[in-house]
Amino acid sequence: MTHALSQLYIGPLASFSPPRITTTAPGADTLSARKLLDPPRLTALLDRFGARYRHGDRRAIASLWSKWHFSTLFVHSLATNLLFERDLPLGLHELHLIQSSDGQTAGLELAHAGKPLADLDPVSRFTTLLDHHLTPLIQALADTTGASPKVFWSNAGNYFEYFANALTHHPMAAPDTSAPARALMACRTLPDGRRNPLFQPVRYITPTPPDRPARVRRMCCIRYLIDDLGYCANCPLACRRGARQATPEGTKAAPAGA
Repeated sequence: MTHALSQLYIGPLASFSPPRITTTAPGADTLSARKLLDPPRLTALLDRFGARYRHGDRRAIASLWSKWHFSTLFVHSLATNLLFERDLPLGLHELHLIQSSDGQTAGLELAHAGKPLADLDPVSRFTTLLDHHLTPLIQALADTTGASPKVFWSNAGNYFEYFANALTHHPMAAPDTSAPARALMACRTLPDGRRNPLFQPVRYITPTPPDRPARVRRMCCIRYLIDDLGYCANCPLACRRGARQATPEGTKAAPAGA
Protein backbone atom coordinates (compact mmCIF):
# COMPACT_ATOMS: atom_id res chain seq x y z
CA MET A 1 0.00 0.00 0.00
CA THR A 2 2.95 2.33 0.58
CA HIS A 3 3.77 2.24 -3.13
CA ALA A 4 0.10 2.81 -3.97
CA LEU A 5 0.01 5.99 -1.90
CA SER A 6 2.87 7.39 -3.96
CA GLN A 7 0.66 7.09 -7.04
CA LEU A 8 -1.56 9.85 -5.69
CA TYR A 9 1.06 12.54 -6.23
CA ILE A 10 0.23 13.50 -9.80
CA GLY A 11 -1.95 16.21 -11.33
CA PRO A 12 -2.73 18.87 -8.71
CA LEU A 13 -0.53 16.98 -6.21
CA ALA A 14 2.50 16.68 -8.50
CA SER A 15 4.52 19.24 -6.53
CA PHE A 16 4.10 17.35 -3.25
CA SER A 17 6.03 14.43 -1.81
CA PRO A 18 4.24 11.42 -0.29
CA PRO A 19 4.30 11.05 3.49
CA ARG A 20 7.19 9.07 4.89
CA ILE A 21 6.16 5.67 6.24
CA THR A 22 8.36 3.85 8.72
CA THR A 23 7.91 1.01 11.16
CA THR A 24 11.26 1.68 12.82
CA ALA A 25 12.48 4.54 15.02
CA PRO A 26 11.20 8.00 14.02
CA GLY A 27 13.53 10.12 11.92
CA ALA A 28 15.87 12.58 13.60
CA ASP A 29 14.12 15.44 11.79
CA THR A 30 10.72 14.62 13.29
CA LEU A 31 8.68 15.68 16.29
CA SER A 32 6.11 13.47 17.97
CA ALA A 33 2.81 15.25 17.37
CA ARG A 34 1.68 14.48 20.91
CA LYS A 35 4.32 16.94 22.15
CA LEU A 36 2.24 19.74 20.64
CA LEU A 37 -0.15 19.20 23.56
CA ASP A 38 2.56 20.03 26.10
CA PRO A 39 2.43 23.82 26.72
CA PRO A 40 6.19 24.37 27.31
CA ARG A 41 7.12 22.35 24.20
CA LEU A 42 4.52 24.11 22.07
CA THR A 43 5.69 27.48 23.35
CA ALA A 44 9.30 26.63 22.48
CA LEU A 45 8.26 25.50 19.01
CA LEU A 46 6.35 28.72 18.33
CA ASP A 47 9.28 30.76 19.64
CA ARG A 48 11.58 28.98 17.19
CA PHE A 49 9.15 29.44 14.32
CA GLY A 50 8.52 33.07 15.28
CA ALA A 51 12.14 34.05 14.77
CA ARG A 52 11.47 34.46 11.03
CA TYR A 53 8.88 37.10 11.95
CA ARG A 54 11.12 38.82 14.50
CA HIS A 55 9.06 37.32 17.33
CA GLY A 56 6.02 39.42 16.51
CA ASP A 57 2.53 38.99 17.90
CA ARG A 58 2.34 35.48 19.39
CA ARG A 59 -1.25 34.95 18.26
CA ALA A 60 -0.41 35.76 14.65
CA ILE A 61 2.72 33.59 14.74
CA ALA A 62 0.68 30.64 16.01
CA SER A 63 -1.88 31.26 13.26
CA LEU A 64 0.84 31.28 10.60
CA TRP A 65 2.41 28.11 12.01
CA SER A 66 -1.00 26.42 11.92
CA LYS A 67 -1.49 27.40 8.27
CA TRP A 68 1.70 25.64 7.21
CA HIS A 69 0.75 22.68 9.40
CA PHE A 70 -2.81 22.37 8.11
CA SER A 71 -1.78 22.69 4.48
CA THR A 72 0.61 19.77 4.94
CA LEU A 73 -1.95 17.78 6.92
CA PHE A 74 -4.83 18.13 4.47
CA VAL A 75 -3.02 17.56 1.21
CA HIS A 76 -2.13 14.04 2.38
CA SER A 77 -5.16 13.19 4.46
CA LEU A 78 -7.78 14.30 1.94
CA ALA A 79 -6.05 12.69 -1.02
CA THR A 80 -5.92 9.35 0.76
CA ASN A 81 -9.39 9.65 2.27
CA LEU A 82 -11.22 10.80 -0.84
CA LEU A 83 -9.31 8.98 -3.58
CA PHE A 84 -8.40 5.72 -1.83
CA GLU A 85 -11.04 5.67 0.95
CA ARG A 86 -8.32 5.03 3.52
CA ASP A 87 -7.83 6.55 6.95
CA LEU A 88 -4.23 7.58 7.65
CA PRO A 89 -2.92 7.31 11.23
CA LEU A 90 -3.11 11.03 11.92
CA GLY A 91 -4.06 11.05 15.60
CA LEU A 92 -1.65 13.21 17.58
CA HIS A 93 -0.60 10.25 19.69
CA GLU A 94 0.57 8.16 16.72
CA LEU A 95 1.86 10.74 14.24
CA HIS A 96 5.33 12.26 13.81
CA LEU A 97 5.89 15.57 12.02
CA ILE A 98 8.80 16.18 9.68
CA GLN A 99 10.08 19.64 10.56
CA SER A 100 12.20 22.31 8.96
CA SER A 101 15.03 23.86 10.95
CA ASP A 102 12.72 26.62 12.21
CA GLY A 103 9.92 24.32 13.36
CA GLN A 104 7.63 24.49 10.36
CA THR A 105 5.70 21.31 9.56
CA ALA A 106 7.23 20.16 6.28
CA GLY A 107 5.86 16.62 6.02
CA LEU A 108 4.34 13.67 7.82
CA GLU A 109 5.94 10.47 9.07
CA LEU A 110 3.40 7.68 9.50
CA ALA A 111 3.50 4.34 11.29
CA HIS A 112 1.63 2.69 8.40
CA ALA A 113 -0.14 3.52 5.14
CA GLY A 114 -3.61 3.73 6.65
CA LYS A 115 -6.59 1.43 6.92
CA PRO A 116 -9.80 1.18 4.88
CA LEU A 117 -12.37 3.65 6.16
CA ALA A 118 -14.72 1.92 8.57
CA ASP A 119 -17.58 4.25 7.65
CA LEU A 120 -18.09 6.26 4.46
CA ASP A 121 -20.52 8.70 6.08
CA PRO A 122 -19.41 12.29 5.27
CA VAL A 123 -18.77 13.02 8.95
CA SER A 124 -17.61 9.67 10.28
CA ARG A 125 -14.94 9.26 7.62
CA PHE A 126 -13.19 12.37 8.96
CA THR A 127 -13.36 11.39 12.66
CA THR A 128 -9.62 10.86 12.97
CA LEU A 129 -8.95 14.35 11.60
CA LEU A 130 -11.64 16.12 13.60
CA ASP A 131 -11.50 14.39 16.98
CA HIS A 132 -7.96 13.05 17.25
CA HIS A 133 -5.94 15.77 15.55
CA LEU A 134 -7.68 19.10 14.92
CA THR A 135 -9.75 19.42 18.10
CA PRO A 136 -6.98 18.77 20.65
CA LEU A 137 -4.33 20.66 18.66
CA ILE A 138 -6.47 23.74 18.14
CA GLN A 139 -7.40 23.84 21.81
CA ALA A 140 -3.72 23.60 22.74
CA LEU A 141 -2.82 26.43 20.35
CA ALA A 142 -5.60 28.63 21.72
CA ASP A 143 -4.74 27.91 25.36
CA THR A 144 -1.03 28.56 24.81
CA THR A 145 -1.32 31.78 22.81
CA GLY A 146 -4.61 33.39 23.74
CA ALA A 147 -5.83 33.43 20.13
CA SER A 148 -9.42 32.41 19.54
CA PRO A 149 -9.94 28.76 18.54
CA LYS A 150 -12.09 30.12 15.70
CA VAL A 151 -8.96 31.55 14.05
CA PHE A 152 -7.32 28.13 13.89
CA TRP A 153 -10.50 26.39 12.79
CA SER A 154 -10.84 28.97 10.04
CA ASN A 155 -7.29 28.20 8.91
CA ALA A 156 -8.07 24.49 8.94
CA GLY A 157 -11.31 25.01 7.02
CA ASN A 158 -9.55 27.15 4.43
CA TYR A 159 -7.16 24.33 3.51
CA PHE A 160 -9.79 21.62 3.85
CA GLU A 161 -11.95 23.40 1.30
CA TYR A 162 -9.04 24.25 -0.98
CA PHE A 163 -7.64 20.74 -1.26
CA ALA A 164 -11.08 19.12 -1.45
CA ASN A 165 -11.76 21.26 -4.52
CA ALA A 166 -8.29 20.71 -5.97
CA LEU A 167 -8.82 16.95 -5.87
CA THR A 168 -11.74 17.24 -8.30
CA HIS A 169 -9.06 17.85 -10.96
CA HIS A 170 -7.00 14.80 -9.99
CA PRO A 171 -6.61 12.19 -12.78
CA MET A 172 -7.86 9.49 -10.39
CA ALA A 173 -10.91 11.44 -9.24
CA ALA A 174 -14.47 10.25 -9.87
CA PRO A 175 -17.18 12.86 -10.52
CA ASP A 176 -18.28 12.74 -6.86
CA THR A 177 -14.82 12.41 -5.29
CA SER A 178 -15.08 15.55 -3.17
CA ALA A 179 -18.77 15.12 -2.33
CA PRO A 180 -18.11 13.84 1.24
CA ALA A 181 -15.92 16.84 2.04
CA ARG A 182 -18.48 19.25 0.60
CA ALA A 183 -21.23 17.50 2.58
CA LEU A 184 -19.28 17.95 5.81
CA MET A 185 -18.73 21.65 5.11
CA ALA A 186 -22.47 22.06 4.42
CA CYS A 187 -23.46 20.77 7.88
CA ARG A 188 -24.01 23.48 10.48
CA THR A 189 -23.96 20.90 13.27
CA LEU A 190 -22.44 17.45 13.73
CA PRO A 191 -24.61 14.36 14.39
CA ASP A 192 -23.94 14.59 18.15
CA GLY A 193 -25.25 18.15 18.24
CA ARG A 194 -21.90 19.94 18.36
CA ARG A 195 -21.34 22.98 16.18
CA ASN A 196 -19.43 21.97 13.07
CA PRO A 197 -16.22 24.03 13.15
CA LEU A 198 -15.66 23.35 9.44
CA PHE A 199 -19.05 24.71 8.39
CA GLN A 200 -18.76 26.87 5.25
CA PRO A 201 -15.17 28.01 5.86
CA VAL A 202 -15.02 30.07 2.66
CA ARG A 203 -17.42 31.76 0.30
CA TYR A 204 -17.19 32.81 -3.32
CA ILE A 205 -18.22 36.35 -4.21
CA THR A 206 -19.05 37.34 -7.78
CA PRO A 207 -17.52 40.75 -8.48
CA THR A 208 -19.02 43.53 -10.55
CA PRO A 209 -18.62 43.30 -13.48
CA PRO A 210 -18.77 39.49 -13.31
CA ASP A 211 -15.42 37.80 -13.53
CA ARG A 212 -13.80 34.92 -11.69
CA PRO A 213 -15.54 34.63 -8.28
CA ALA A 214 -13.40 35.86 -5.41
CA ARG A 215 -12.55 33.26 -2.77
CA VAL A 216 -13.02 34.78 0.68
CA ARG A 217 -12.37 33.18 4.06
CA ARG A 218 -15.09 33.20 6.72
CA MET A 219 -12.69 34.64 9.31
CA CYS A 220 -9.46 36.64 9.21
CA CYS A 221 -6.28 34.70 10.01
CA ILE A 222 -4.87 37.76 11.91
CA ARG A 223 -1.56 37.65 10.05
CA TYR A 224 -1.86 41.44 9.70
CA LEU A 225 -0.79 41.67 13.37
CA ILE A 226 2.74 41.04 12.10
CA ASP A 227 4.01 44.30 10.62
CA ASP A 228 5.86 42.77 7.66
CA LEU A 229 2.90 40.81 6.32
CA GLY A 230 -0.35 42.74 6.10
CA TYR A 231 -3.58 41.09 4.91
CA CYS A 232 -3.82 37.89 2.88
CA ALA A 233 -5.51 37.84 -0.51
CA ASN A 234 -8.50 35.88 0.87
CA CYS A 235 -9.10 38.13 3.90
CA PRO A 236 -12.78 38.81 4.69
CA LEU A 237 -12.09 42.19 6.30
CA ALA A 238 -13.44 44.97 4.12
CA CYS A 239 -10.67 47.28 5.28
CA ARG A 240 -8.04 45.12 3.62
CA ARG A 241 -9.12 46.35 0.19
CA GLY A 242 -7.41 49.63 0.83
CA ALA A 243 -4.62 48.23 2.97
CA ARG A 244 -1.14 46.98 2.25
CA GLN A 245 -1.04 43.34 1.19
CA ALA A 246 2.26 41.55 1.51
CA THR A 247 3.45 38.50 -0.35
CA PRO A 248 1.72 35.38 1.01
CA GLU A 249 3.71 33.43 3.57
CA GLY A 250 2.63 30.05 2.20
CA THR A 251 4.57 27.46 0.26
CA LYS A 252 3.81 25.16 -2.61
CA ALA A 253 1.57 23.37 -0.09
CA ALA A 254 -0.58 26.45 0.33
CA PRO A 255 -3.12 28.09 -1.97
CA ALA A 256 -2.16 31.54 -3.15
CA GLY A 257 -3.05 34.22 -0.66
CA ALA A 258 -3.57 31.75 2.19
